[in-house]
Amino acid sequence: MKTGLSLTAVGMMLLAGSVSAQAYDGTVNFEGEIVDAACTVDIGAGNKMTVDLGKVNKSTFTGAGSTASATKFSLKLKDCPDTITSATVKFDGTAYSGDDSVLALTEESGVATGVGIQLSDRTQAVLPLFTPSSAYPLQANVENDLPFYARYIAMSDTVTAGPANAVATFTMNYN
Repeated sequence: MKTGLSLTAVGMMLLAGSVSAQAYDGTVNFEGEIVDAACTVDIGAGNKMTVDLGKVNKSTFTGAGSTASATKFSLKLKDCPDTITSATVKFDGTAYSGDDSVLALTEESGVATGVGIQLSDRTQAVLPLFTPSSAYPLQANVENDLPFYARYIAMSDTVTAGPANAVATFTMNYN
């Protein structure tokens, strides 16, 4: 009898332990759609674009948060089907010291320090990395220009001179 009660107690403890191991704090549902046809991205050979931010004097930066003039660039979409009426753009890249609102410079010999590259949407509102832009309206059978801006931003009070290049990829999400 004692053995039967002991086995029952052990069994109940194991059952209780397995139930608590399956507890969870929430659920994440992922939703989306794969479309048959999308717009054609037209930004140059091999779908690569270079935005020339120019040569900026380090004296332009008067302290952390100061910026150089913005440079406009456009992503072009063409051959959009009638069923796609807008798109958002998400830029990805290496963030500056964990600040997702600024793109870090590419590590290379003599690279500038204390500065990164900030991206903005068509209204010049800052567009953090990994975050979809506001929706850009699209029209079928025309070339759609999606304007953005890039500028250097001081991330510290001291900026040193040197190459100031960065790389970002982008993803179009259609609506």
